[in-house]
Amino acid sequence: MASDSYDVIVIGAGPTGENAAERAVRGGLSALIVESELVGGECSYWACMPSKALLRPAGVVAEASAVHGVTGARLEPAEVLKRRDSFAHDWKDDGQVKWLDGAGIELLRGHGRLAGERRVSVGGATITARHAVVVATGTGAIVPPALRDVRPWTSREATSAKTAPGRLAIVGGGVVGAEMAAAWSALGSRVTLISRGGLLDRVPEFAGELVTAGLRDAGVDVRTGANVTAAARAGDGGPVMLTLDDGTMVEADEVLSAVGRYPKTGDIGLATVGLEDGSWLEVDDTMRVTAVPGGWLYAAGDVNHLALLTHMGKYQARICGDAIAERAAGREPPVRDIASRTRVPQVVFTMPEVAAVGLTAAQAEAAGMRVRVVEYEIGNVAGASLFADDYRGHAQLIVDEDRQVIVGLTLAGPGVGEMIHAATIAVVGEVPLSRLWHAVPSYPTMSELWLRLLETYGL
Repeated sequence: MASDSYDVIVIGAGPTGENAAERAVRGGLSALIVESELVGGECSYWACMPSKALLRPAGVVAEASAVHGVTGARLEPAEVLKRRDSFAHDWKDDGQVKWLDGAGIELLRGHGRLAGERRVSVGGATITARHAVVVATGTGAIVPPALRDVRPWTSREATSAKTAPGRLAIVGGGVVGAEMAAAWSALGSRVTLISRGGLLDRVPEFAGELVTAGLRDAGVDVRTGANVTAAARAGDGGPVMLTLDDGTMVEADEVLSAVGRYPKTGDIGLATVGLEDGSWLEVDDTMRVTAVPGGWLYAAGDVNHLALLTHMGKYQARICGDAIAERAAGREPPVRDIASRTRVPQVVFTMPEVAAVGLTAAQAEAAGMRVRVVEYEIGNVAGASLFADDYRGHAQLIVDEDRQVIVGLTLAGPGVGEMIHAATIAVVGEVPLSRLWHAVPSYPTMSELWLRLLETYGL
């Protein structure tokens, strides 16, 4: 550490923290980033990248198998895991540290804690931020009481395991649970997925139903409307026996807890600045923490609980870093967050995929909009029938009738993840339907879905 004071101190060197620091430096400020684990954070080593490296080969095989005339597509689990390791850089952060150096960001390894206004302690040192401190510590996996004594996997173990367990029980039917069920079943595990409700309950019901059917077709034992009431592991490393609330039992070699996330703010000194340790951090549209006077504390990414997605954390970080630099120069930031609450895109990499952006019909109605819902079977599009024989997929478009703009779209079906950004542009840009009608989709691609949705609407 070259100094005991910097313009900006960032706690957490995941993608969010890296982007916040880089934008501040780009704005002419000095930045120190503090990290107790690997530079690059959860996404690089235990989430986005390794999980998608596990899922993509399974998706390729599924796509190939869905086209008549293609035979022989199969996975080589050892090679899939080897490829996954390469995307996680074998859990080494040399490349990310080099990136920090190139960006002019100083790194201090250790556990960072707030120590009062604009002060951060790391080990025995205390550093002062001249302008701002950014909290970008992310989230951790919740382990419910019933599973705590059986040493369950979390998302970290699920994305870094060296071999496929013979039997894997997954508790939780959200994104992590559904994706890991798809990945490990394809790699040879007998998977039981236990969910207290339907799968993917934050998107429209049809999407969860299609994913449930896809997982069952792949051999996953999907049990919805079920809760784990007790768990016991036989000896050290023995099988786990789960007891469900309907009285049935599930035996597995490993159990994955995928029931949600908590903010990693329990030991970062929030109490020293008047906040509750372990709490989510409420922010304004420049990522400034609203409950701390003086305007010096910011929180970007998962810790502010707006949108727990890497790409949204990076978006917030760009806004945050730019805002700090602008305010340091005596100006109010011109760019504010307009996406994190109502215009969030997401892809769930299951088989089939789910992609969504913006509001559901219920959310739009709750916001006071006069809503029209437009439905269409994606398999009726010529491009979809070329993509896969007997294509199964569905689209749901949400229109604000008063403004004649799209406020939400959900897609479920093979290959839809690469289609969602067009919808994101339409939603964020508030493109009028009458203008969108002139965006002619190429034939015969799956994007012709846009024309069919607008025709179904009545244009």
